[in-house]
Amino acid sequence: MRTLEDVAGAVGTPFYAYDADLFRERIARFRAAFDEPPEICYALKANDALALVAIAAAEGLGADIVSGGELAKALRAGIPAQRIVFSGVGKTRAEISAALEAGVRTLNVESLGELDVIAEEATALGVVAPVSVRLNPDVEAGTHTYIATGSAASKFGLGLEDARAGYERAAGHPALEPVGISFHVGSQLLDTGPVLAAGERAAGLWRELGAAGIRLRDLDAGGGLGIAYDGGEDADVDAYAATLSALVRDLGAGLVLEPGRWLVGPVGTFVTRVLYVKDAPGRRIAVCDGGMNDLIRPSLYGASHPISVLGTERERGTLDVVGPVCESGDFFALGVDLPLPEPGDLLAIGQAGAYCRVMSSAYNARPLCAEVLREAGAYRVIREPVSADTLASAERL
Repeated sequence: MRTLEDVAGAVGTPFYAYDADLFRERIARFRAAFDEPPEICYALKANDALALVAIAAAEGLGADIVSGGELAKALRAGIPAQRIVFSGVGKTRAEISAALEAGVRTLNVESLGELDVIAEEATALGVVAPVSVRLNPDVEAGTHTYIATGSAASKFGLGLEDARAGYERAAGHPALEPVGISFHVGSQLLDTGPVLAAGERAAGLWRELGAAGIRLRDLDAGGGLGIAYDGGEDADVDAYAATLSALVRDLGAGLVLEPGRWLVGPVGTFVTRVLYVKDAPGRRIAVCDGGMNDLIRPSLYGASHPISVLGTERERGTLDVVGPVCESGDFFALGVDLPLPEPGDLLAIGQAGAYCRVMSSAYNARPLCAEVLREAGAYRVIREPVSADTLASAERL
């Protein structure tokens, strides 16, 4: 299989395709922005396909995880436990215990109650838990409300007063070792100013803790760097790297970063086939075999992805590109200018490597689609499509 048309013929549509070479290039480009490479922990929540996580491991990346399932996938893909940071606002006791047994680099603590549970689980296991309090810096990210995490009203992290209390509690507990400060202000940030503002607030807490005798190792600035879905400029990684590098040099800290979307977003393409084309008052509608259950970002966030018609020349026009799901919100683009497709044409939806397949569902009992990886000029299947029978196999009448 050497073309997307070949893949469509072999595995059917819809499917996701990823470019392994581009993924490696993005990793190298991110690393090269820093004079002293930070601990780069690939955010599995962006795309947890094992084949991609294995590439991240081979390229020397760690992992940022938010669940026990992601912990298992990171370890299975070959990422060493000591290079895994465990984020997430709702860790269960079982997940905390599994992370401690594996020996992760740190658990990013989101509440004082969670800190107490980590202490209890570490005590039960006879280990010392490395913890970094996630500071909520009260910085507005200027991104979509659903992916903004740094404001005071957010469910994520601890405000300054509670963060101080967390460090004091951790420093005084024999089963806890405070090792860093973490923060994350949001996702899809094209302006990195909010990250840098949050970094200054975290640096202030770092200095305050140092003066109180609490010595830390890591400043974890999270992720969130955005990509240009509209074909413009991605977030300025060079300016971002220069400012954060200067900050950690001043603190004598090690820098930990958790990029996901910037690394993997441009790597992915979602391919779907046009089933029908119809006209409605003032609208032309292309109905595809892929839907919001496969790629929900346009419906959920009002996100725009570039769309192209594969392998054919058509007259251009304005149309809606929609899916088969029984929801009016099931669309990929509304009122978009495209070569007007006909039934049977393949559409390629670009910039679909991050927060696309990982957010898919089986809504309307629609089977989960295949994924393929392009390497050495050819595609190979990295995830078989999940059949309707498989979806129902765990159910009981």
